[in-house]
Amino acid sequence: MHRCREQPAVLNRDAIFSAILERLDRDRDTGGNLAIVFLRVHGLREIGLRCGHLHGERSGEQLKTLIEQSLRPHDRVFRAGDESFALILPGLRHANHVLLAVARLTQLFEQPLQGSPVPWRGRAIMGVALHPQHGADPDLLCRRAEMAMDEAQRRNESCVFYQLHETRVELFYEELREAIEANKLRIWFQPIRDLHSGDIVCVESLARWTSPRHGEVAPGDFVPFAEQSDLISSLTRWSINATLHQAAGLHKTYGVALAINFSPRVFANPGMVEQLMGALEIWSIPPTAVVVEVTETALVNDLDMSVKVLGRMRDLGVHVAIDDFGTGYASIAYLTQFPATELKIDMSLVNDMRRHARTAKLVQAIIDMAHHMDMKAIAEGIEDRDTHQMLVDMGCDLGQGYHLGRPELAMDFLTRFGPSMPIRRD
Repeated sequence: MHRCREQPAVLNRDAIFSAILERLDRDRDTGGNLAIVFLRVHGLREIGLRCGHLHGERSGEQLKTLIEQSLRPHDRVFRAGDESFALILPGLRHANHVLLAVARLTQLFEQPLQGSPVPWRGRAIMGVALHPQHGADPDLLCRRAEMAMDEAQRRNESCVFYQLHETRVELFYEELREAIEANKLRIWFQPIRDLHSGDIVCVESLARWTSPRHGEVAPGDFVPFAEQSDLISSLTRWSINATLHQAAGLHKTYGVALAINFSPRVFANPGMVEQLMGALEIWSIPPTAVVVEVTETALVNDLDMSVKVLGRMRDLGVHVAIDDFGTGYASIAYLTQFPATELKIDMSLVNDMRRHARTAKLVQAIIDMAHHMDMKAIAEGIEDRDTHQMLVDMGCDLGQGYHLGRPELAMDFLTRFGPSMPIRRD
């Protein structure tokens, strides 16, 4: 009698847990977040049943390699079952970076998978658990990522983030919806400066929310939550109008530009361009004074729609910035199609470039690439004078970070910086 093969999940459990612990220890000093993604590929097990276990194992290993190639070099991929993989994504600042990885993986399975003894097209289902939000130890994080994957399969969705309690989610949803409708969120501004002159040339608008039940809710929590629900359109409309209301005087008096964050998910909504143009007309602000910021997610999530909508905005004079560039999930080739005018270098690279020469060379390459493509280079997360000077020597155009000005309530920002801003004449 033949002994049944042990499942890869049993064989790899210790390796997966050890890899998670290693990353948690390493990220504890840097403050980075960690995501665990469990990915189930429907159809992979069938290869082994139809063609033999050897072919099935080879297909699984080929697929593991393809998944690794879709992620960053320091992300880890493990077999976790006949049709399952465990992914460890370290060094994340917020959940949007997980969405970048999810989008890349979704794209991977949109095409037939090659190299197998029989042609097949897999269907990927993903579940995500985040550290520290969803657990502090490897076992709990993995179990919750698997629970989220099972929930994604139940809902027939490609990806689901683990939720601690469904009741809490419903309460959170209603409270955020009410806060948006009742104008209970606040606008904060953070300056973006010319790195050479030190002048404030733009302010980035940031939404902040203090919940009566949950206290101060980080944007990295409520913005992704809004993106996964139907609240993101309402949040974007609120952000546009609240920003222009607070910042209209900045442009009229000082010529300062206004940067507003857009989720790529709103591009599918008809009338978004008209809504932005209508708000600009109400506040008598020219489109050329506005910078629409989108993350790399827009490059890999729905490129055609993003290019179409942002192209219309560019035709009307609005500037477009790619935010958090360099996180590793978007292909540089997409930049040739994307109507961007500014490239914002992710703060993880800026923070790391003084410690590692290879990172510094990468930042220099991004700056040079931006200039060759007629875009301005903006560095995020500048936290000290030495980093500032290093970026000046590299030829970086603009920057933001605690060294150049912390985010603060819009009215406080206007009181602090308004009188000291040089008046810019076009």
